[in-house]
Amino acid sequence: MRYIALDIGKKRTGIAVTDPNRIIATALETVTTNNLVEFLKIYLQQNEVIKIIYGMPVQMNNIPSEAVKYIEPVINRLKKVFKNIEFIPFDERFTSKMAFQTMIDAGTKKMQRRDKSLVDKISATLILQSYLEREKYSL
Repeated sequence: MRYIALDIGKKRTGIAVTDPNRIIATALETVTTNNLVEFLKIYLQQNEVIKIIYGMPVQMNNIPSEAVKYIEPVINRLKKVFKNIEFIPFDERFTSKMAFQTMIDAGTKKMQRRDKSLVDKISATLILQSYLEREKYSL
């Protein structure tokens, strides 16, 4: 049974997934946010997923950021379609910056770093790996 993480944006959503033992997070795909439900329907037919962790952007003062107004409707729609899956918000502060830095550290060329879909996938992976770490230490 896997977990999925979503880094939801206005245009694109980065998706990451765990291995069946929920030890490591891996970038899966970036899809247009409008096609997210269809992508997940297909993925969930082939893979058992028990949690969807989604990035919830919070400002430095812990107040939800402006992005919440387009993230919440997407999550509400997903909850209606995927009723048997637990949805968990996760503070995604700095994940885009961390994703970009990860790309630099990995030696990703400048043109590749401009690929927003790659940043979205890496951000989702960072959200998921952070969630796994927190879950491991809270047991």
